[in-house]
Formats: sequence, C-alpha cells, structure tokens
Amino acid sequence: MSESTTNSLQYRCDGPEDAPVLVLGPSLGTTWHMWDRQIPGLTPRWRVVRFDLPGHGGAPAEPASSVAALTDRLLATLDGLGVHRFGYAGTALGGAVGADLALRAPHRLASLALIAASPRFGTADEFRQRGVVVRANGLDPVARSAPERWFTPGFAAAQPAIVDWAVQMVRATDTGCYIAACEALAAFDIRADLGRVGVPTLVLVGSDDRVTGPAEARTLVAGIPDARLAVVPGASHLAPVEQPAAVTDLLVRHFSTAWQDTLAAIPVPPQTPPPPYATAPAPATAPAPAAPTDGATPTTAAQPPAAQRPDPYEAGLKVRREVLGDAHVDRALAAADDFTGDFQDLVTRYAWGEIWTREGLDRRTRSCVTLAALVARGHLDELAFHTRAALRNGLTPTEIREVLLQTAVYCGVPAANAAFRVAAAVIREETKPET
Repeated sequence: MSESTTNSLQYRCDGPEDAPVLVLGPSLGTTWHMWDRQIPGLTPRWRVVRFDLPGHGGAPAEPASSVAALTDRLLATLDGLGVHRFGYAGTALGGAVGADLALRAPHRLASLALIAASPRFGTADEFRQRGVVVRANGLDPVARSAPERWFTPGFAAAQPAIVDWAVQMVRATDTGCYIAACEALAAFDIRADLGRVGVPTLVLVGSDDRVTGPAEARTLVAGIPDARLAVVPGASHLAPVEQPAAVTDLLVRHFSTAWQDTLAAIPVPPQTPPPPYATAPAPATAPAPAAPTDGATPTTAAQPPAAQRPDPYEAGLKVRREVLGDAHVDRALAAADDFTGDFQDLVTRYAWGEIWTREGLDRRTRSCVTLAALVARGHLDELAFHTRAALRNGLTPTEIREVLLQTAVYCGVPAANAAFRVAAAVIREETKPET
C-alpha cells in the first residue's frame, strides 16, 4: 500500500511484480475494495494497481474538482511506481478518468474498459445539486440512498451485509472531497471527443443500471472507433460487486485479446505532452508588407492590425449556466423575444461575461456581494435564484444567514426580514435530502 501525497493517490498493488500492469479505478463514494472480488481472477496475469479517490477509504482529504486533476494524480502515482504503459478499467467516475487517459495520455494506455460510464454523467445541475445537499446535510442522506442506486432490489434484499458495507463506505468519505468529485462530474463532457479515443475499448454496463445504463453505454460504443459493448444481466451500477464472476471474465477476455505483446512494443513517449481534448489551429503568420517598388519611403509605417478583443458572450453563457443552472438559463433564453432578446444578450455578455468571469474575486465572494446588493435594493425575485446560486457556488446555509444578518445592520431590518423569508424557503427546497 502507499502513503500518498497531495499530487498522488493512495494505492494498493497485487500480483506478480514483473507482470503487465492493470489499473482499476473506483466509482464515486467507493474505495478500492469494490474490486476485491476481481483480484483472484486478474492477478495470475497482471500486476493489479487499485487506487482510492481523494478523501475515500482513509486517503488524504485533498479535493480534486476536475477529472483531469484526478488523471494527473494517477499518472504521478504510476510514475512513482515506474509504470509507463498499462491497461485500465474504471467504474463511473473511475471510467471518466479512463476516458480522460485515452484522450490526454494515449501513449500510456494499452487497453481500456469503461464500466457504468458515460461521455456525460447526467447534467451539470444534477451533480451540483447533489453537492448542495451534501454541503447542507452531510453524506448520510446520500449514503442511505446509495444501495438503491448501486444494486438491483433482489441483490440488496439477499445481501444485507454488502448493502451495509456500501452505506458505511459512503459515510466514511470526506465531505469536501465528495463535493469536489461532484463538481468534476458536473464539468465532464467528452461527447465531441469520443472519436479520438484510439485504444481498444470494452464498454461494460449492467442491464438494470438506472444511473448510467445501456443507453449511455451505446453512445460510447457508437462514438469510440474500436469499442465493443457488453451488457451484464442482473446487474445495476456496481456490476463488479453484484456480478463479480461475469465482470471478471469479461475483463480477462478483453485485456487478454486487445492487449497482446504490449511490453515488447512499447512506443517511445512524445517529448511534449499530448494536446488536450481540442486544440485550436495555430494562427496563420501574416505576410510581411511589400516594400515600395519606386524607391519612395512610405510616409507611415505599416501597422499591425489591432488585436480583436474576444466576444465575452460564450464565456458569460458558460458561467451563467454554472452559477444559475441550466434550467434557469434555458427558461430565461426561451422566454426572450424581439423585445427582450437584446436585454438577455446584454446580461449574458456583460454581467456574466465581463464581471463574473473576472479573477479578482472567487464565486463564493461574488455571491456574498450579490446577495447583499439585492437585499439593499429589495429585489426579492432575483434574491431567490441568487440564493440558489450561492448554494451552488459553495456557500453553506449558515454563511448565507450571516450575510443576511449583516444586511440587517446596513440595509435595515425590514429589508433583511423580507430577505430571510425568501432565502429560508429556497434553502429548505434546495437542501432537502433525496428520497
């Protein structure tokens, strides 16, 4: 086992030290123990490396709020082990790490298996909302609902010890790291990049998975050039736990056939890192101005064209969606007409594209300022959806209460009284645990 640092991950190795390396990635809320029942079937052929997500399974609570950050920590961990080329299988968030490896470090990856995975996990709003609920209520509500998301009803009824293990595993996770992982899944979207996954890929899904089911699996298979689909009957989201023999057999067959003579044909890694998901073409070099042909000296030197300031609309729309949620923004844009359309454009381009994108204040601070300003002016409708935005930006209900208490002193008790009524209703609705 390892003692991880902030730029690496807690890991465990099993199997022969001189065997090819197979890395197994966990799902959100689980630990490397979710793979325990695969180890006897994999270690005769491979050196198996399992890792824990930050704050999971007793790993150091160093949050990583993007899939790319998790991938970088995994690569740093493997570098420390002297592992250059490896096979990879990952479940859900672990699968997202595998897809990211295929896109950003294809020279490291020999073969890939994506389990209960998706090119986009639900919507960004769903995972940010889960983060809001966890921040307000802790992990207990999520832990209690985990078995129904992870297992079929029949398995849960027949295996109460495994159900209890699952609940305790989630409860033991660091809350901040869980919320950061939700943010990572909220931002993950590789639908446009599937065609660049260039390694043999097995897409494996439980037939009864209601989280990332067969439809998402077929999207992956349709987009990845060298991919095949395997549907495991009688399994839900954590197929490696629920149907261990079937999953192990599929992994052995995939990695045995898709990854042949890997160690004898290790390519030389590139000298520079591979490009990210999408790279913009290099700007064309402008030709030098032609010299005068009549020998006359020009009266004015040729000036380079003025730099064009990028349009802030797209950046503003992205931040507006992240802060207010897709549903709110979609409603606002859909309601725009010839009369109000220019106003929606102005709000997106300048309020969100020019101000909310600035680096001088983080989003939590901007939410505090916004709430205080709305209370001062009595804009209660705006206060309602900016209270939701504040929760999404990481403010707790306690911190929002403190902001409103501050406004009672500087904006007046009546204004704060009205604000408390609005904010309390929003907080009750937004932090209600899932049932």
